[in-house]
Amino acid sequence: MAYSQRRVVVTGLGALTPIGLTPEAFWDAMMRGESGAAPITYFDTEPFETKFACELKGFDPLDYLDRKMVRRTDVFSQYALIAAQQAVRDAGLDLERITDEQRNRIGVIFGTGIGGMKVFHEQTVVYEEQGPRRLSPFFIPMLIPDIAPGLISMEYGFRGPNYCVISACATGNNNLGDAYMLIQQGHADAMLAGGAEASITELCLGGFSAMKALSTRNDDPTRASRPFDRTRDGFVMGEGAGALFLEELEHARARGARIYAEMIGIGMSADAHHLTAPHPEGLGARLAMQRVLDDAGLNPEDVDYLNMHGTSTPLGDVAETKAIKQVFGEHAYRMSLSSTKSMTGHLLGAAGAVEAIAALLAVVHDTVPPTINFEHPDPECDLNYTFNEPVRRPVNVAMSNAFGFGGHNTTVAFKKYEE
Repeated sequence: MAYSQRRVVVTGLGALTPIGLTPEAFWDAMMRGESGAAPITYFDTEPFETKFACELKGFDPLDYLDRKMVRRTDVFSQYALIAAQQAVRDAGLDLERITDEQRNRIGVIFGTGIGGMKVFHEQTVVYEEQGPRRLSPFFIPMLIPDIAPGLISMEYGFRGPNYCVISACATGNNNLGDAYMLIQQGHADAMLAGGAEASITELCLGGFSAMKALSTRNDDPTRASRPFDRTRDGFVMGEGAGALFLEELEHARARGARIYAEMIGIGMSADAHHLTAPHPEGLGARLAMQRVLDDAGLNPEDVDYLNMHGTSTPLGDVAETKAIKQVFGEHAYRMSLSSTKSMTGHLLGAAGAVEAIAALLAVVHDTVPPTINFEHPDPECDLNYTFNEPVRRPVNVAMSNAFGFGGHNTTVAFKKYEE
């Protein structure tokens, strides 16, 4: 079989989100339309304009990792390790029976948009107060973004391709896309891919606030993330991780794996426009969506559901809506759309992976997750955004968008698995 014909399927999922610490809990919370936003508990927010975010609820890393590992890793790596742990278990891998040759053909591509910001902040304080001799010997390994896939590979002995892609809020999709292409091209038989972020820190909150990117709806955090609503005023920071175990179809069949869905395409582009603002007509977003249709061999009318990037920013939601109309034409008004960031907040480097899981589970359950908190129509956002309640409908093909600062645009596509 030519490498270009190798089919890629998803056999395992892992998710740590502000509304659920497993894929099942995440899906159930979306079906209830829950918001993960609440006042920040990690530090004193008195000096900050925005005082809330979507933190993980009820999370303790020691429930999943040993004390030594927790001590020697930044939070983003802990999230990555735990989501990977869930995905590997969910995929039903028999780790006792996998041969060395098989481990050589399983890789890990796992990214983060920002990296070890908690340890960066802590060690900067140590340096300023106590000098360089008091810095931790684990400071650099805890900080660097590529340590997450390195740690995952060490945990399971996966010796295939191993690295991280960093593309701001497009990171999750880019890592999935690279994993997908490596399997297609024969460089690996299986890949653990995704994204993690733990950026609810003083520096990150202050930085995003200085950009005027965040909602300041401090009196009503759970209703602050309101994509496509006329009164939206910025995104809500989130954190967590998403992991997908991808396999070449025959590799999955040979071990009797349960198959969630088939990954059928990746589209990538650049706005080439502005540091942080999207192209006003959604040019780069349009290119990414058109390219995933071309890669997957789809017509616009084949797509049933699109999980939008939908950050709840005044410019972004309009630009993405324009791009969808350009790509899908009249079908843009018939297909189902939603932004699950209305519930999870914006997980930055983890957003693409977590939202890919949401799109994939929409295929599995034939149900479209809602966009919550809608109250005030925006005439520039006039599509079918699945407001406030989930919708049951056939979902044979689903896509998911993820766009990042720097003008990075990525779209992934999934389809019901058929023999």
